[in-house]
Parts: sequence; C-alpha cells; structure tokens
Amino acid sequence: MKDGRAHTADDRAERIAEFIAPLRVKPGSKVDLSKDFDPTHKKGIKKKKDGQELLRSGVALLADYQRRLAAEGTHGVLLCLQALDAGGKDGTIRHVMSGVNPQGVRVAGFKVPSAAELSHDYLWRYSRDLPRRGEIGIFNRSHYEEVLVVRVHPEHLTRQRLPGKVEGKKIWRRRYREINDWERYLTDNGFRIVKLFLNLSKEEQRVRFLKRIDVPERNWKFSAADARERTMWDDYQTAFSEMLSATSTSWAPWYVVPADRKWFARTCAAAVLVHTLLDIDPQYPEIDDKNRAALELEKRKLEDEAPAGAASDPYAARAAAGARRPGGERRRVR
Repeated sequence: MKDGRAHTADDRAERIAEFIAPLRVKPGSKVDLSKDFDPTHKKGIKKKKDGQELLRSGVALLADYQRRLAAEGTHGVLLCLQALDAGGKDGTIRHVMSGVNPQGVRVAGFKVPSAAELSHDYLWRYSRDLPRRGEIGIFNRSHYEEVLVVRVHPEHLTRQRLPGKVEGKKIWRRRYREINDWERYLTDNGFRIVKLFLNLSKEEQRVRFLKRIDVPERNWKFSAADARERTMWDDYQTAFSEMLSATSTSWAPWYVVPADRKWFARTCAAAVLVHTLLDIDPQYPEIDDKNRAALELEKRKLEDEAPAGAASDPYAARAAAGARRPGGERRRVR
C-alpha cells in the first residue's frame, strides 16, 4: 500500500492533469484555432488572486522537482514557447521560472538567422541550444518558426538555399514530418518536449500594442515590423492551426494556452511544466553502503570538532526540536 506522501503526490498529479487536459491538442486531430480554443478562457477560476495563488503553488512545486531533475541527471526538459508578438512569452518565462535555480535553466531566443546559421540545415541552430541532462531548456520562439514565419514569408526559403524546387504545401508536410521525427529522437534519448502556444486574441494584441506605444518605458518593445506582422493575422492563424494539427504527437503534444489574461497563461504554463516533471518523477540519487559508511565516518570527525558548549550537530538538533513541536508537524530546517 502506498504511504500518505505517495497518495498526496498522486492526488496532486491527478488534479494538475485534469486542469491542463482541455489545453492539450489531441494527436491526430484537426485544429481550427479560431473555433476550438478561446483566448479568454480561464477554466472556472473566478478571481485573479486565486489564479496567482495557484501560480505560486506551481512555482514551488517546479523548484522542488527541478532540484530533483538536476540531482538525478538522467532527463532533460525542453520548453518551447510560441506566440504572436505581445503574446506574453517573456513574462511567462520570468514568472514561471522565478523560483528555480538559474544554474539549471537555459533560455535561448531565436531571431532572424545569421549567414553562418543559414549555411547549415534549418534545425542546426536549435540543436546547439538544447538542454543537457538535468537541465530545463527554454526556447523563446523555437524550431516551429520554420513552419510559421517562414511559411507566412516564403521568401525566407530562398535565403535557405534549399536544393530542388520547393513550393506549395509539400515543403510544409515534409518539415512537419522532420520535426516530429527529431522530437521523437530527443524523447527516446531522455529529453521531454513541452510545447506551449500562447493563444492571444486580435483585440488583446491591439490593446497591448497600444500600451507599448503609450508607455515610454515600453516603446522599445514595439516596432513597425510588429505592425506589419499584424496585417497578416489570418495567415498566421492558418499556419498555427495546421502546425498544431500536424505536430501534436503522443510523445510531444501541444498545449494551447489562453493568453488574454497574463496571470492565467502563466498558471497554465506552470501546470503543464510541473505535470511533465511529475511524470518524469526524478529522484535524488541514493548512495551505497560503502559510501554511507564513509559519510558516517566524516560526520563523527566533524562532530568532534564542535566548540565547547556547542551542539555537535546543530542541524540534527534543530530537526529533532522541530519534530517535537505540538501537533507533530515538523518545521523546515535550513
């Protein structure tokens, strides 16, 4: 029979799975983004403060499991964030990862490819920034730019100097297949892929663009290029819909996150990432009897060095005192 702690972990994982289930794109399904996913949805959370409390809980869980992931050193996690301009990618990274050890997280952003990057295959520059085992890697925009921006702006294909004739939908079907195969390869080698599309409404993007113009400290975040991309809204919606349909797989599903409310988008992002780590269930390494004996020997040496009148092991003394508190609750010992 499982102990109480195991039951608690199972219950927690079940609640998180239930919360994010409506966001998951079922593999093999055909997505119409404008009809299937509501950017304003908030899954019954009526108050912003309730969502913020959920986010804090998610960040705490994430910090715990990130330490386990790093200690075990077997798996890596890649978080891919896709959204239109003003979709909230930077804020999501900042808030969701606020409690983790920065040494265990790597963030990569991908702009217009350089001449050196264009001299390689289109996945090369993304491969260079993959996380190591024990790390969480974040792609702020990702390899999916190659079937989104490049699709909406097919002139970019010319710069990639591909052999043969490349036109029509054939090139995109081929890239969907190549990306799925690449992600399957990574998954088979212990790297979990978490894919989040921050789904922003056209009206909310308009409001956020205006704020970037009206607030001087935010002017740098807006450019004429952003305005030009907005005129291609419908083209992007088609590209997103087909991408979600073709590349949400059993090994690397997409989650469409309602992004009109920033606090809700961040809560969802944390929940999906925590769900992935709970599923991996990384464990702290256990040492064998030989190394345990060596630790005990070193412990006795350190205890013998205690100054007169001082506890030989202050940490153990505080832990014992906490265990004896009324109610049987053990306080956290630092």
